[in-house]
Amino acid sequence: MSVPTKLILKQDAFGGFFATRTGKEAHRYIIREWKYVDYHKGWQNSMKIKNPIIPGFSPDAGACQVGEDYYIATSTFEWWPGICIYHSRDLANWDPVSRPVTMTFYGVESSGGLWAPHLSWADGKFWLAITGVYTRTGFKDTLNYLTVCETIDGNWTEPIYINSSGFDPALFHDDDGRKYFLNMLWDYRPGHAGFAGIVMRELDPATMKLTGEQKKIFEVTGLGVAEGPQILKKDGWYYLLTAAGGTGYKHAAVAARSQSVWGPYEISPHHPLLTSAPYPDNPLQKAGHASFIHKNGDWYITHICARPLTMRGNCPLGRETALQKITWMDGWPRLDNGGNEPSLEVEISADAIQKTNHSKCTDFDDKELPDWFQTLRGPVGDAMTLTERPGRLRLYGRESLASLHRQALVAARWQSVHFRAETALEFIPKSFRQTAGLVCIYNTENWMYAHLTGEKDTPVLNVLICDNKKLTYAVEGVTVPSGIPLYLAVEVHRETLRFFYSTNSTEWQPLGGKLPAEHLSDDYIEKNGLVFTGAFVGICCQDLDDRTVFADFDFFAYQEM
Repeated sequence: MSVPTKLILKQDAFGGFFATRTGKEAHRYIIREWKYVDYHKGWQNSMKIKNPIIPGFSPDAGACQVGEDYYIATSTFEWWPGICIYHSRDLANWDPVSRPVTMTFYGVESSGGLWAPHLSWADGKFWLAITGVYTRTGFKDTLNYLTVCETIDGNWTEPIYINSSGFDPALFHDDDGRKYFLNMLWDYRPGHAGFAGIVMRELDPATMKLTGEQKKIFEVTGLGVAEGPQILKKDGWYYLLTAAGGTGYKHAAVAARSQSVWGPYEISPHHPLLTSAPYPDNPLQKAGHASFIHKNGDWYITHICARPLTMRGNCPLGRETALQKITWMDGWPRLDNGGNEPSLEVEISADAIQKTNHSKCTDFDDKELPDWFQTLRGPVGDAMTLTERPGRLRLYGRESLASLHRQALVAARWQSVHFRAETALEFIPKSFRQTAGLVCIYNTENWMYAHLTGEKDTPVLNVLICDNKKLTYAVEGVTVPSGIPLYLAVEVHRETLRFFYSTNSTEWQPLGGKLPAEHLSDDYIEKNGLVFTGAFVGICCQDLDDRTVFADFDFFAYQEM
């Protein structure tokens, strides 16, 4: 095994560096030995860390601190298992440690499911507040729950229903032992604002029921909607953070304070606390929805951001998690840079070696899937097995990629816009209604799928595109040999992606031309309705005849370049 000695690094306007090639592909997988990944690239040693701290679809970061351990819970929407919790000790590197919610959302529209979580620690256990959004109509049908656990990676309780008055719930534990449950109030009535302010009720932890009357504690901010509430008590003041301005390019984080938990809350004179709305050239756009943490006497906020490929353009990585340092001036939080514009690089109060390459691979030798894989709306169940053919992931064909119910698909988030993903499959389709292959997917209405299928007893390769529900072929009817492993790959470089195939893992042929990778983004898709997730790459199998056919996958590899 050898690694190329010459590697050219080019700076990307997107905010990072990427490898180019010098004859042989640099820092890639070894051609014949797909079990190894070179991780030597992508580390920086500095007191400053680079945003985002959690790249790729990881929105609505709710931060929690327990001693020297830091946790961030992020939304997963229709992707399962629900809610991803990350852990860090240095604030630079965040590793997934728990996916605590196993509720299923079969039949729920794309970008429904689990919205903005809030993670907290009190009374010797973790508390997680979540919203299940079951419809995308004017009503939304938002059900708020609490689940608790003594350890972050332990057995969380079944979600306990709390209320349905809106989304983005949070739980505040006051220092007198009382607990308060907050959420934004949703007003479905035609002609009304929809976002009707922040409401709160006291929670009885013995019964896990709300008590007393619901009170509105905060109205809109002048920037539009108010959502994502959470409270910090510091120096006798209650500080309320809310998200404002929606989730797009006008997004912001707003700080307010009161000497009573019930308000009234005064908005900071340095309003808003954080936004990128006035700064179109900033590489971190859509900044907002913040959460406080502190380390070694220094204070920070975690927050949403997104990185468009062009100025105010498409963001295929979705909304990501970033970190900003703050200072307290005259009792108010302010960004450490003196303004409200997010910084790409942030100084932290600890030595840190930040990992910036998130390459990963699996040969399916273990009894469980790696935790970086997710499925849509629920578990794959008996459509997936790692034991029927050891060393292979076997997927039995289920419903189409357009299905809101049960698919045989496993996928990983894009965490870079420069990557190559590969797999090898063995599959014997009997008709065009049986397919298996490699897919780049945003949701059930938007994907690009290189797949093996059958036409008149002949195996062929197609590339099928779904663009806002419209199906077209980019490639159709490429004949390949039957009964041997087929290798598929996709390369993404910023705005474009391209599929490849091989019958021997050494000689690769392009499967069609370049495709618009940037179409797998909120910004491109939302012209037909708001969406909130990000692009994934994965493997899948469909059988629209009788659910008997299966595909065996030998490995899956994701390599950032």
